[in-house]
Amino acid sequence: MPLRVEDLPAPVLALIRKGVAIPAHPLALDRNRELDRRRQRALSRYYIDAGAGGLAVGVHTTQFAIREAGLLGPVLDLARETARDWAKRPLVMVAGLVGRTAQALAEADLAVGLGYHAGLLSLAAWRGASEDELISHCGAVAGRIPLFGFYLQEAVGGVPLSPRFWRRFAEIENVVGVKIAPFSRYRTLDVVRGVVEARAEGRVTLYTGNDDHIVLDLVTPFAVRRQGEEVRLRFKGGLLGHWSVWTKRAVEILERCQRAGDSAEADLLALDSKVTDCNAAVFDVANRFAGVIAGCHEVLRRQGLLEGIWCLDPREQLGPGQAREITRVATTYPELTDDDFVAAHLERWLA
Repeated sequence: MPLRVEDLPAPVLALIRKGVAIPAHPLALDRNRELDRRRQRALSRYYIDAGAGGLAVGVHTTQFAIREAGLLGPVLDLARETARDWAKRPLVMVAGLVGRTAQALAEADLAVGLGYHAGLLSLAAWRGASEDELISHCGAVAGRIPLFGFYLQEAVGGVPLSPRFWRRFAEIENVVGVKIAPFSRYRTLDVVRGVVEARAEGRVTLYTGNDDHIVLDLVTPFAVRRQGEEVRLRFKGGLLGHWSVWTKRAVEILERCQRAGDSAEADLLALDSKVTDCNAAVFDVANRFAGVIAGCHEVLRRQGLLEGIWCLDPREQLGPGQAREITRVATTYPELTDDDFVAAHLERWLA
């Protein structure tokens, strides 16, 4: 049965609107590249205890190839089951949706059936399609589940999208938010402008996915003129692959940004460059993001949450020099890591 925004539990919708930290959930594999259910569950428990406001599962950081491996349903189900059993508070559960319309609709129905609250819709499979085709696809999927739009950076498969597209997308009734992740100031502004032009700023909540600019996204008031009136929007939360590691600190950073409001001090603004430096190492920017998923896995492996950094595709490994860079940023910014927190709870999460 289709899920509408008005059908969402009131506490869940309130969390979306307020803005929360939603880590993009990695995939725990064993050395045979099969699902390690124990460690997959431990990751979810870690994010919940770190204070995350939700989980995004089946997204880029989870590896889109879980679909071909027959793991989408089991991984979605395991995360939802763990959240239900472990969390003592409401969580926003977001399922990644990919592919052409038939596939995305089937994934949306699966997510709704498992108790997910929203779908994060990737348009990577629509490269070369017209804007009308894209909007028709988005509208069809929104008919099944509340949607987060997803502006994915081109380096990992995203497609360029115009302000007009984002206006039309924001006009779709069952859209609840947009994860803005083009890693571009210009394209970030395109989304903000589209939402304002759609007069949807009270209904469509902005989440940063710009892992290269997290803190500044969260403290910047974005100003757009609409018929002579200045409209200001803010990113309310983050749905980020970078927040799949050192998550307790990520939650603290989000809360600090939210408290700052319009009066962010210099120390908070300076934090942006530190977080971005960490992200460059974890996401393997030096090698054009080749080791982005393996980099997240490496941090989690060092903490003991993962046994290894195995990905479904054996070619996905750390980039040259990436391990050294991860060591550098972890040593340089110990205040941005949560190794002590993980060490104190790891045995319980793995039980």
